[in-house]
Amino acid sequence: MILGRRESLTGRVLLIILMVVTLVPFVSLFVTALHESGTYPTGISWPARPHWGNFVEAFRAADMGRLLASSLLIELGVVPVSLAIGTMAGFAFGQVRMRGYQFAYFAFVLGLTLPYEAILYPLYYQMRSLGLLNTRWAIILPLIALFMPFSIFWMRAHFVNVPRDIVEAARIDGANMWQSFWRVQVPLAMPAISSLAILLFLWTWNQFLLAIVLVDDPLKRTMAGALGAFQGHYGTDIPLLCAGSLLILTPTLVVYLIFHRRFSTALLQGAVKG
Repeated sequence: MILGRRESLTGRVLLIILMVVTLVPFVSLFVTALHESGTYPTGISWPARPHWGNFVEAFRAADMGRLLASSLLIELGVVPVSLAIGTMAGFAFGQVRMRGYQFAYFAFVLGLTLPYEAILYPLYYQMRSLGLLNTRWAIILPLIALFMPFSIFWMRAHFVNVPRDIVEAARIDGANMWQSFWRVQVPLAMPAISSLAILLFLWTWNQFLLAIVLVDDPLKRTMAGALGAFQGHYGTDIPLLCAGSLLILTPTLVVYLIFHRRFSTALLQGAVKG
């Protein structure tokens, strides 16, 4: 009993420490954003006169209204396609088990180890040869390819645990492969699909490196690309940069808070299936 209480107390203390470590940077970001524009605040100190207008100024200076529209277009190009291909490929690797699927799946898993930085140089010249530089396609197409290994890995983890009895029952009822996938497997996979959609949305929204390297026009980048608007010739406006960062962070936080139950359900579902 005493040991159980100690473990419970230790767990709570660790959670509190983790929460503090996680929240302190956001508190610092928020407090810094309220200082006067052009100053260089140090530490976490509440300003004598908070400048709430910094958020409005940051939104205007970075032209975030147009960047918001650009980000949504990129999201619409990346997330649905990645979900569709990842779900179908995950079903194929998890249920169909075609000849040589182990090798193909291993090749996709190797893609999880590929960092963005390692392919930026060849990717730049490939996009240039295709005439896609400085277009949103230069962000959309590479992101679909880069997200594909994880999307397949995530969806296969679900489909491989679906009981074979369900598949056999659908076949006995006369369903072909496509009908079994669309009418039986996809409804069962909705928690995994929705949680993958959340992850893809967050990763695409926060994409900064590809947008900066492959697109010169700031208004064709993602919202994260707006941070470059606060970099001047003689320095960086720290309060406006912090205000802009919080504005960019807000949509992803809202999306997560709305759909976090679905995300948790998918993770717990996978843990139970083991």
